[in-house]
Amino acid sequence: MASTPIKILVAGCGHMGTSHAKAYHAMPGFEIVGVVSRGEKSRRALLAAVGAEYPQFADYHEALAATKPDAVSINTYPDTHAEYALAAFKAGCHVFLEKPVAVTVAEAEQVVAAAREAGKKLVVGYILRVHPTWKRFIETAQTLGKPLVMRMNLNQQSSGEMWQTHKALMDSMSPIVDCGVHYVDVMCQMTRSKPVRVSAIGARLSEELVPGMYNYGQLQVAFADGSVGWYEAGWGPMISETAYFVKDVIGPSGCVSIAGVKEGESETDDIEAHTKAAVLKLHHAELKPDGSFAKADEYLDCSGEPDHDGLCQLEQEVFLDAIQNDRDLSDHMDDAVNSLRIVLAADEAFKTGTTVELT
Repeated sequence: MASTPIKILVAGCGHMGTSHAKAYHAMPGFEIVGVVSRGEKSRRALLAAVGAEYPQFADYHEALAATKPDAVSINTYPDTHAEYALAAFKAGCHVFLEKPVAVTVAEAEQVVAAAREAGKKLVVGYILRVHPTWKRFIETAQTLGKPLVMRMNLNQQSSGEMWQTHKALMDSMSPIVDCGVHYVDVMCQMTRSKPVRVSAIGARLSEELVPGMYNYGQLQVAFADGSVGWYEAGWGPMISETAYFVKDVIGPSGCVSIAGVKEGESETDDIEAHTKAAVLKLHHAELKPDGSFAKADEYLDCSGEPDHDGLCQLEQEVFLDAIQNDRDLSDHMDDAVNSLRIVLAADEAFKTGTTVELT
């Protein structure tokens, strides 16, 4: 006998909310009971993309009270994440929460504590964790020995509507915080070592930003095992398209790289850019007695990977499984707070001009 569908309220009708709503609409395990956005235009756009009509709400708290859902999907701007998640747990709901968990570590810890106290599931939208190519990238990096040198970036040359979205995101956090949580999380999985210190540089390249905000930054993180990593992110119409996509890991025995995005999909303003990959290139450092390389480079085929909507459905399958089978998400929640702690330390390092020691 099939289980009763999970009644879910979708908050946020932008790019991510729409992709997740498509997954809920397609999956028998979920039943959408409402969509929430302040703007009617965005609500109508989501419903058109899904191809169905669902109750619409302009106010999240009113929607929560009216629909009485089993779960809430929070896909709003980061400065609302903690408030909305805490209200959902108080209402007895499970929560899928787009990254980052919150805008401060204290708020993120409060959200995780609330999930535990309520006995409800919290799944954070770390989309690279369900991406087949990125999972293989991490597994391959773990074969290269220690220490690792991890080099990653995602620079996005944005204009028009995408630049407006980027500016709205930067009302509360910089690119190295908003996107950096993905890549710091990846680094932590690759090294499986404790991060010990963080530094950063950055620059304010537009006067359209709120005071004190910067739209280019690079963080550097050092780990207890000697591994090091950097992540670079820039948003805006001035950002260079040269070397905008670097995903590269070096170890004593060689290196592995995501060699590039799919052909015809290299536009840097594409919000999906970080989930695209074409091939993994594995280089072996071993030399022959004559000094030449002992092994040729290998190219690991990544064809057939899911598109963005497919990845969002994989995330929702994880969420549904966690609810239905009472999965222990302790490590997942702790990792989400840990990666946020690192990128916020980088933000502090940039603003203070100091290296931040992590305890």
